[in-house]
Amino acid sequence: MRASLRRVAPALVALTATTVVLAGCGSSGSGDKGTSGASASAGAGSFPVTVKGTAGSVTVDARPTHIVSLSPTTTEMLYSIGAGGQVKAVDDQSDYPAKAPRTKLSGFKPNVEAIAGYDPDLVVLSYSSGDVVKSLQKLKIPVYVAAAATTLDDSYREITDLGRLTGHTDGAASTVRKMKSGIAKAEQGLPKPGTKLSYYYELDPQLHTATSKTFVGSLLTPLGLTNVADKADKGHTGYPQLSKEYLIEANPDLVFLADTKCCAASAAAVAKRPGWSTLTAVKDKHVYGLNDDVASRWGPRVVQLVQAAANAVRAVPAT
Repeated sequence: MRASLRRVAPALVALTATTVVLAGCGSSGSGDKGTSGASASAGAGSFPVTVKGTAGSVTVDARPTHIVSLSPTTTEMLYSIGAGGQVKAVDDQSDYPAKAPRTKLSGFKPNVEAIAGYDPDLVVLSYSSGDVVKSLQKLKIPVYVAAAATTLDDSYREITDLGRLTGHTDGAASTVRKMKSGIAKAEQGLPKPGTKLSYYYELDPQLHTATSKTFVGSLLTPLGLTNVADKADKGHTGYPQLSKEYLIEANPDLVFLADTKCCAASAAAVAKRPGWSTLTAVKDKHVYGLNDDVASRWGPRVVQLVQAAANAVRAVPAT
């Protein structure tokens, strides 16, 4: 989500005193051809089906078999609900799951001719630029736009929509249930300190961050955390850039680094930044690295992000 949070195997969440490593996704269906075919008869729904996406209504006349996904998040959603066997091409940024048929297609600058070359019967994307949607529709190709979520309900709705469009309503319902259950479990029994813990959520080393008004902020607020960037967001964008002086004065209790892959951020690296050695989070070893991809998408793996943040809260001694 670095423009939307700056464009925020089994699951593994390893939390140490200084780092959280997030990798993989749990619980969602395998999405291979065998699983996809088996689930087609269970909760497959009926066609034609119409749902309303960000760019308007989309109708699919029959169960799609040549889906093109141009968003890493929607690719994860499709495989999670069991529709992976129907996915024929994904964009160049869709790196999870590894089995997804990654291509040179771009989700940020979609090329209509290149997309059409895969003979899709459903195109799913998150960023609708120019006349891409209209151009694909002129070719009689159904297009569903799943815009960046601002709340968990947005994410749940998009997963549900994809379930209906692909014939995997049961798989979608199961994914949503597991997400809700995982998040509820992460939030359960958190300590309630006398003063709420504060946090800084880093998107890049230039101190761009996400406030509590963003999607990622909506995930962390229920954990009893306050965001030090909220007061700095004078433009109400949700993604202000902080000054070093502001951050040092704010002195967060926790620091989450969502730029470990792109920018090699780590607890050890930020501790060497001028003035950072005075931060409570640094002194008390409460700086946590996150997998950039997990932290910037709004699909099933957001559960891992919430779990990591909750574990960080639990690691702070009660006061």
